[in-house]
Amino acid sequence: MPQLDRADRLDAILERDGATCIWCGRRFTPLIRPTTEHVVPRVKGGPSWLENEVAACRRCNSERGHRNPVEWLEECERRGWQPDEPRLARTLTALEAAIARHGGQRRARPYLDAQLRRLRRRSSGRSVAS
Repeated sequence: MPQLDRADRLDAILERDGATCIWCGRRFTPLIRPTTEHVVPRVKGGPSWLENEVAACRRCNSERGHRNPVEWLEECERRGWQPDEPRLARTLTALEAAIARHGGQRRARPYLDAQLRRLRRRSSGRSVAS
């Protein structure tokens, strides 16, 4: 199956996830433009697959840099933004399944596993505290 180019991937991501930034929750407008954001960064071996990409505003994409997604999620919460944690969990889980299906991604696997563990600990910690 041929890979989609970046613009087509962004369109598919917006259709899948909706037209809001995963990190700050802002709705995309002509002034707040969406970008493709790799949840597992390319420098950590993250592929340019739909399962590893979400829509983020330019500000969040730029400010996140190479920080891990759970660390950036927590920073967004500290800033008073409305990050979409369920979308992040779905994306990480979908990437895990895609890697299991397609294989490869040797560098991304340990990073992804660590992020899933950290996200699950966050979720279970909130459940216990409630």
